[in-house]
Amino acid sequence: MRYLRWLQEQQFDHPAHQIALQEMVEAVRVARERVERLERTIEEFVSVWSLEPFVRALQTLRGIDLIVAVTFATEVGDVSRFESPRQLMGYLGLVPGERSSGETVRRGGITKAGNGRVRHMLVESAWTYRQRPKIGKTKLYLLEQTSPAVREIAWKAQSRLTARYRKLAARGKANDGGLHRYRP
Repeated sequence: MRYLRWLQEQQFDHPAHQIALQEMVEAVRVARERVERLERTIEEFVSVWSLEPFVRALQTLRGIDLIVAVTFATEVGDVSRFESPRQLMGYLGLVPGERSSGETVRRGGITKAGNGRVRHMLVESAWTYRQRPKIGKTKLYLLEQTSPAVREIAWKAQSRLTARYRKLAARGKANDGGLHRYRP
């Protein structure tokens, strides 16, 4: 909310501009309070949900917060119904499109078939893997609440995906790992 204080301190010569700014700052403050209330309510419901362990495990992954984890769990449900990670990615539309003719095979951007809401959130979350692997304070707290197996998976995922991003960027994939083709 530090940015709201900074905006609040801005001064305009014309009174109408100052009034418009104050109205917009207040709208942002009210919306932020609403989001916080909704997140607290979701947190309460998660604590008694049968998928709580799954949601907590998802939250240990970099870029996955409460809302992304709950959305994923709600929209996808039991991931064990998928025979492989590739099948899950196909369900979400996170696999490359393909044009084939005879022996020629051309791969394109992601297909965008499947669940767009989850795909959008996962793509946004994936952007965090541009930064070097590390565990922040919030994630450290979440990791301490989980089993060693979950902690190991979260760290391996972070290391592997960060290395994958760097490898793609080094190959000149528009410095975004090919994600520039994605439009939700």
